[in-house]
Amino acid sequence: MSALGDQIKLTLAKGGTITVERFMELALADPQYGYYMTRDPFGTEGDFTTAPEISQMFGELLGLWAAEVWTSMGRPNPVRVIELGPGRGTLMSDALRAARVVPEFRAALDVTLIETSPPLAQIQYDALLTAGAPIAWRGSFAEAPDGPAIILANEFLDALPVKQFERRGGQWRERVVRLNGAGELVFGVADKPEPFLNAEADEGSVIEVSAAAHRFMFELAARLAKQGGAALFLDYGHAVTGFGDTLQALRAHISVGPLTEPGECDLTAHVDFAAMARSARAAGAAVHGPIDQGDFLRALGVDVRARALGERSPERAGEIEAARRRLVGKGDNEMGALFKAMAVANRAVPAPPGFQPNPAKPA
Repeated sequence: MSALGDQIKLTLAKGGTITVERFMELALADPQYGYYMTRDPFGTEGDFTTAPEISQMFGELLGLWAAEVWTSMGRPNPVRVIELGPGRGTLMSDALRAARVVPEFRAALDVTLIETSPPLAQIQYDALLTAGAPIAWRGSFAEAPDGPAIILANEFLDALPVKQFERRGGQWRERVVRLNGAGELVFGVADKPEPFLNAEADEGSVIEVSAAAHRFMFELAARLAKQGGAALFLDYGHAVTGFGDTLQALRAHISVGPLTEPGECDLTAHVDFAAMARSARAAGAAVHGPIDQGDFLRALGVDVRARALGERSPERAGEIEAARRRLVGKGDNEMGALFKAMAVANRAVPAPPGFQPNPAKPA
């Protein structure tokens, strides 16, 4: 068992429980042992690979997306470009490089990276040292500077903790983590039913609610409604609210049990985009999407960009095409359908690129 797992066991040793939500908070963000607090989890040497690490095309297209949105906003100067959970800084590096084709946008932007992990913040600093744009780091979205903003968030919402509720005896009970008779971490349910859930479902059904994501989305949408701008979210999840246990853990690119090694593996849950859209609209913002990531990237021109890169570097043409296919394809082990894209914007901002009526062809 991991050091954090041993610590959790000590907490539970007297017969207590913690909610799944609290378990996720500890596993990912415990100041001493939390997964994101202690390592670089990305790439082939880490536990998972994100879209910016698969291909430069992803970040480049988002950089151009941001430039077009800036124009549709009336070209504010300065404009706050904020990235949530910026990983290694790869996405922002590629986005800023692509944005050089719009010099006025580059001159107007002021970049803020929202990062809680000290190791990742250092990696981002090194990656963006020569980016040629003013960049600041903040520990929370609330600390980002005021003003019209363009916000990018790739695989950010999936790491926010979720509450899980299980249908038992015709009632919903919150899922918890406890110790079994052998002293191992196992899932259970709370003794008392949840009084505020009344959805009908079969016995054993599970419903997930991310209070943290709802609070965040409301805060972000309220800011955009008041100060102007747009946000782009790309993440894996579902477009319609439904039932199901989506809590999952990855270590060295292999699925493991969520309770196996807390603090030593990535822990995520699928994003309920329909629920996020409801919170954004309730805060006064417009919502565009969600749509499949594959359709979104193809509408932005990923096919054209892949051909151009392949013609420039024929020896890498196969690698470039494989990366394109992984980003937009809708088959097994491809991201085009599992991942969704959704934009949240001030109501005065026109439909952003990728969300305008222009159906993409099949991958």
